[in-house]
Amino acid sequence: MLLAGGSLAAGAAFESPTALAASASATPTPTPTPDPRPVAESPVPANGIRQCSVADAASDPLLHTLQARVVNAQTGELLYDRDSTHPAATASNLKLITAAAALETFGPDFRISTPVMEGSDPGTIVLVGQGDMTLSRMPSGQESVYPGAAHLDALAAAVQKAWTAAGHTEAISRIILDSSAFTGETWLPSWDTKGMREGYQSHVTALQVDADRFYPANEYSPRGSDPVSRAGEAFASYFPGATTSLGTAPEDAEQLAAVESPPVSALVEYMLRYSDNMIAESLGRLVAIEEGAGSTFAALADGIPAALDPIGIDTSDLTIVDGSGLSALNAVPNSYFTKLLRGIELGEIDMPSILEGLPVAGETGTLRYDSRFSGDAEVATGHVRAKTGWIQTAYTLSGVIDADDGTTLIFSIYALGDEPLPSTTAHAVDMLATGFYRCGNTLSNM
Repeated sequence: MLLAGGSLAAGAAFESPTALAASASATPTPTPTPDPRPVAESPVPANGIRQCSVADAASDPLLHTLQARVVNAQTGELLYDRDSTHPAATASNLKLITAAAALETFGPDFRISTPVMEGSDPGTIVLVGQGDMTLSRMPSGQESVYPGAAHLDALAAAVQKAWTAAGHTEAISRIILDSSAFTGETWLPSWDTKGMREGYQSHVTALQVDADRFYPANEYSPRGSDPVSRAGEAFASYFPGATTSLGTAPEDAEQLAAVESPPVSALVEYMLRYSDNMIAESLGRLVAIEEGAGSTFAALADGIPAALDPIGIDTSDLTIVDGSGLSALNAVPNSYFTKLLRGIELGEIDMPSILEGLPVAGETGTLRYDSRFSGDAEVATGHVRAKTGWIQTAYTLSGVIDADDGTTLIFSIYALGDEPLPSTTAHAVDMLATGFYRCGNTLSNM
């Protein structure tokens, strides 16, 4: 391997942003039935011997079952491989896929509208949820955790103005809450219910405010179990005496007013930086609806891969159960993430908001905590941009490394267990990523 310049298996492997480069048979000497050698799409200069090993970090028992892949971003050469083509639980790394599907489907400038329609009965209006998790009950001028979110008070004021302009003389006395855009289960059996208590997940409904946080300005505020009712109560407070009930808007209803979410690009950036599960679930469901797959959890399995097909990366190995990665039943190979991220890094996949949203080691988002890239891993602070992931049985990290030797690396790490993993596994993952940072293009696959 060393004599082959650090190549993997029979020869150096290369990866294009949208697919592995086509294999080509080569017979440099008349040996019998030579093994095919994958080649890059364009010639790559020869490299020196790769002898920088991360064997110690990779053998840390805290990693349990390791899967990993590292690719040179510029050349596409596969530098490090540990079972990286085997689909496995992604944890929140799945949000990278949800982000790509949403951007491919809607584009970066699309905004999610929340309209209010006239009801069929006197004094009745219909608040129609269409998946904007960021809609806030905080007064205009005060920010929730979501920068640039729309506000219920502004929507209510616009509705009242339109109501009067339409010639209504009666007061608004009844508000119908329409959350029919999302159907089926609102909570998966494979999710841990502590997500509501610990403040990182609520039930998936098309209508809610502040992603159902008790405290809208607190990122990890506890959530409830009935987001639609909470949204209705908050909206009804602007219409004294009005009652609320569940229902749907009449097919021929006139729109009175509407507010809009931040653009998808901003939603993606926030979702990735802070690993926001509710934005992910909403975007995943909206993608499935747009693809005609349906509006349930089950629709994501077909809808998200269909949305990704135009990107050109094979989706046949993807198992999509939710949009956030909270389920251990999601399964994606590391190789999918490295292909996707390399394409974005090179600009061949036009999704810069995904790179913008990646947490930076020791500085931003879910990598800003003191427990991440600490101790011996602190040397990589500011040089690793990556999506974090955690569920009971997996710690994951996929992103971009600006290595010490100036090389840009694309990487994906899974630490997988059959039983719940200790929190210290996160540090073991960080140490392996730090090893990749130190080695750069001299990284050995040994």
